[in-house]
Amino acid sequence: MTRRRLLGLAVLVAALLVATGAVVTTRLVANRPAAPAAGPTTAPPAPPTPAPTTASPAPPPGADLKGPLNLLLVGVDTRVSIPGWEPHADAVLLLHVPAGLDRAYLFSLPRDLVVDIPAYPKARYPGGRTKLTHAMSYGSRVPGDKAHPSTAQGYELLRTTVSRYTGLRIDAGAVITFGGFDKLVDTLGGVDLYVDQRVASRHRRPDGTMRTLTGGGYVGPQMVYEKGTRHLTGWQALDYARQRYTAGGDYTRQRHQQQLLRALARKILDQGTARDPQRVEQVVAALGRTLVYAGGGRKLIDFAYALGGLPADRLTLVVLPGAGVSSGGAYRGEQLKPPGRDFLTALRGGRADAFLAAHPSLRVRN
Repeated sequence: MTRRRLLGLAVLVAALLVATGAVVTTRLVANRPAAPAAGPTTAPPAPPTPAPTTASPAPPPGADLKGPLNLLLVGVDTRVSIPGWEPHADAVLLLHVPAGLDRAYLFSLPRDLVVDIPAYPKARYPGGRTKLTHAMSYGSRVPGDKAHPSTAQGYELLRTTVSRYTGLRIDAGAVITFGGFDKLVDTLGGVDLYVDQRVASRHRRPDGTMRTLTGGGYVGPQMVYEKGTRHLTGWQALDYARQRYTAGGDYTRQRHQQQLLRALARKILDQGTARDPQRVEQVVAALGRTLVYAGGGRKLIDFAYALGGLPADRLTLVVLPGAGVSSGGAYRGEQLKPPGRDFLTALRGGRADAFLAAHPSLRVRN
């Protein structure tokens, strides 16, 4: 398998954080030993028989996936371990792969984006206009069982909300807790990331322990990520990518999350993880039950094969600019500015490259 094809799979791994399972399946199928050749026989030759009709070889998995494809990745906060805690979508990312599957665009939607959330009878949610992050929590509610919210249900309502807002059909996706992300990075041996601005952690001390939370906020020494290329452990990568109380706010955090996913893809490629089934299985085991995959009836291996040829230089990170929305002087959430909304229109119409050429500030360069 060529380096370009491996990077295509690695990008899928990083974008979904679940395609590691598909990669190992792909490699196991590719490396399956052929049946041994028949040995010599002493039996007399059988009388000639008509040659059997040669059956057409079975198509590879995902051969019918021609694109466009849209993959939704959701990161939920770590408090899902608390009984009854409803998961909130702290990170919402979309990977769009146009028809031809030869390039891809990765972008984020603000967690506080004000959207119309449709009614969801499973959770007895009547629908409403509020922040995108709440679609996950409202959808997760299980009537008569407050102690056990359903992450799968929450994803279903979030997926529908995102699809209606963007006008994009969601083909597959995944939900991962930030604790699972932490484990993934550590299993890979950490990640090398270019820190594009100084970031002081709101939550962690320099040794990784949590800062003290008081009525007025967090207190105590802070972990600081200085500008430059840094090697980050699991907790550091997670902590850095979660910080939104910094210059640029949540839009900076979105950029950092995208950069981290790209760095993970490079790490997977450089380690040769995609070529080592045992190594990939270690990654899958590290994630454990911290991940929920939703494929709309398709298996992971289908997407792994379909996106296996994604060129190395055709993954574009995009930031969608936005601004706060107020009502009566009170903050209600975020809305995308015209360039952000227009990008979604261009994406649906297959004009993303031309639009980005005219709006270069939307590209994430580092």
